[in-house]
Amino acid sequence: MSSDKEDIEFLKGCLKSYPDFPNKGILFQDIFSLLSQPEAFGKLKKLLVSRAKTVAPQIDVVVGLDSRGFLFGPIIALELGIPFLPVRKKGKLPGKVFTESYQLEYGEDILEMQDGVIKEGQKALIVDDLIATGGMFIEYFWYFVRYYICYI
Repeated sequence: MSSDKEDIEFLKGCLKSYPDFPNKGILFQDIFSLLSQPEAFGKLKKLLVSRAKTVAPQIDVVVGLDSRGFLFGPIIALELGIPFLPVRKKGKLPGKVFTESYQLEYGEDILEMQDGVIKEGQKALIVDDLIATGGMFIEYFWYFVRYYICYI
């Protein structure tokens, strides 16, 4: 069994990077290069679940932000035996939603979550690949309901 440090170094070696994508000055790290390799994907899953248990040991739900949060959020939720809730880009969810816009490195976007899917007092783990995206959405959540929130 390898250590977490060894697994992280292994994953770094599998991760492909693309400079100037999608715009000049951005270094795009392609997570799909890990998912296409079963050994790397397995190590990543182990690390993510371990991290979730460490930083948020008493969470009630896992929230995944569109779209990379959808790759890892359900895996974490399933392993922890708790619900997964998606936060989608504007217009992708039915029913009543609440909406928040946020700034990207290269523009602006809008995220939505169905109203009432998280109950007051529940603790949520938000899974996203960028703190910038989640950070803006967290400010919005925090205003309405006090959640325990962390990033993976």
